[in-house]
Amino acid sequence: MNLLFFLTPKQDVLYIYEDFTLRQTLEKWANQRFATIPVLRRDGQYVGTITEGDILWGIKNLHGLDLDASEDVPISSFARRRDYKAVPVTTDMHALLNAAIDQNFVPVVDDRNVFIGIVRRTAILRQVAKQYETPAKGKPQAKPRKETACV
Repeated sequence: MNLLFFLTPKQDVLYIYEDFTLRQTLEKWANQRFATIPVLRRDGQYVGTITEGDILWGIKNLHGLDLDASEDVPISSFARRRDYKAVPVTTDMHALLNAAIDQNFVPVVDDRNVFIGIVRRTAILRQVAKQYETPAKGKPQAKPRKETACV
């Protein structure tokens, strides 16, 4: 199976540019349910990710910040706690699965480090669940084990 099978293309992904202001970031992020989004350069290169928590801690550290002042605060001045590691589009499934273990989504870049989209962990899990539910021809389907509760 190929990574592109799971790819959500860039045009369908919420992302910001590193030169956005705090206000631009908040306006673009408004009414979205994502806790982490990609940060790109204007040429499309992947920079990293920013979280809601990064923004909240940044606002806390900027005493007296109001909405008008947010127009002058570059989002690149906010410390990012953790960046999601991007993988090249040629990544094999084993490496993709390993990356998805620790990240809600895996950013995907081309050979010039230009962001082309993401692979959501949920997309991978749905495919695995579908394969588990559909037994391979001639192979018996594994029965789920009964689990006992620990008290």
